[in-house]
Amino acid sequence: MAAGKALRKQVPRTSQALWSPAKNRPQPIDLLEKQNKTRVPELVPVRWSRMLASPFAYMRGSATVMATDLGRTPNSGIRVQACGDCHLMNFGMYATPERNVIFDINDFDETLPAPWEWDVKRLAASIELAGRDRSMPASRRAGFVRLMAQAYRDYMHEFAQFTALQLWYARLDLPTAVQRFAKSARERKQMQRSVQQAEHRTLESAFIKMTEVVNGRRRLVDDPPVITHLREQHGHPLLNSAFAKYLSTIRHELRLLLSRYRVVDFALKVVGVGSVGTRCGVVLLMANDGDPLLLQVKEANPSVLDVYAGRSKYPNHGERIVVGQRTMQAASDIFLGWTEIRGRDYYVRQLRDMKWALDIATAGVQRIERYVQGCGATLARAHARSTDPALIAGYLGSGTTFDDALVEFAATYADQTERDYEQLSAALKKRRIKVAARGK
Repeated sequence: MAAGKALRKQVPRTSQALWSPAKNRPQPIDLLEKQNKTRVPELVPVRWSRMLASPFAYMRGSATVMATDLGRTPNSGIRVQACGDCHLMNFGMYATPERNVIFDINDFDETLPAPWEWDVKRLAASIELAGRDRSMPASRRAGFVRLMAQAYRDYMHEFAQFTALQLWYARLDLPTAVQRFAKSARERKQMQRSVQQAEHRTLESAFIKMTEVVNGRRRLVDDPPVITHLREQHGHPLLNSAFAKYLSTIRHELRLLLSRYRVVDFALKVVGVGSVGTRCGVVLLMANDGDPLLLQVKEANPSVLDVYAGRSKYPNHGERIVVGQRTMQAASDIFLGWTEIRGRDYYVRQLRDMKWALDIATAGVQRIERYVQGCGATLARAHARSTDPALIAGYLGSGTTFDDALVEFAATYADQTERDYEQLSAALKKRRIKVAARGK
């Protein structure tokens, strides 16, 4: 830990609180419009509409803006496999291949080796903004950020004592979460209910909701503009050569499993906030009438971090995402793979596999407290897998200096985010941007 502690002389922990916009700071809307140039034009108004819901929603969709800002903030020089878009809603539950439900990070579109502070700061700012979205007092918002920071720091110290193999086996399942975070029987019951909710979000439930039988053929249900079929379905590259390329990136025994399925339908599907406008779709496969599989195919663009952290070493950005996800997650989807379609990179995963995230808009204070603690602990484990955790633990120390700095940064950057949000709102009033109808 001594090496990490020595880094404080070069980058004091108090400096992590600093944020002020540079004089030459790019206009956020310019950065976002630059991204939109590579996206499906008809879906850009949907992206603007979702981002304009609130400053918190704006932040979720503007990872490129914060990446630009974080690239100019102090960092200790310790690099990890970073999530790149580490906001509060990119954590949640899902099922492992062994069908156990665990809590982990679940979005890796922007993953790249980068300073660990960037993930922690984005998570802290998102917690602050989520609290503002609920009109919570400043003291409570600061308390949430502090709990996350303390959990990250405490767990990083704990992981510094692990062997490399012990660390690789570590995961946050229900028994562990209850033992570490539940302070009452009520909180234990809440955690158990969350797992039960996740267990009901299955492939089977998605199949029933998203498909129908038309002229004796099972197909995905259109719901424009969220789910739409291509005009020319037959012979689309995704259904032949691209799928073959995907199969070459997964394990041999899984190719045998997938050989039992046939592709019966494909449709475009709008997802998320920041991802809206990227080319995403759903593949429906069937082994027989009652044996479906839904795979999501998602466009993989360069990470928003690469300008400041360096470009990916992987020629396909889908491979970058898959490798980053496998590195950071305690257990990953067995169907993760990548492909290429007409010069664009994509990755593939299951559409739904017992995925669940906390409804921040309605959750009680205690539940949010346990949730942000889980996020901090999970992020520490994810970072520790790709570096020597003793380095980060040594830099953080055992006191609250870094926690205090993170609380200050979160509040200051949330102020900046609200100003940026107002600029986007003004752009709508000036008709610089167009939005889709509400609810889309």
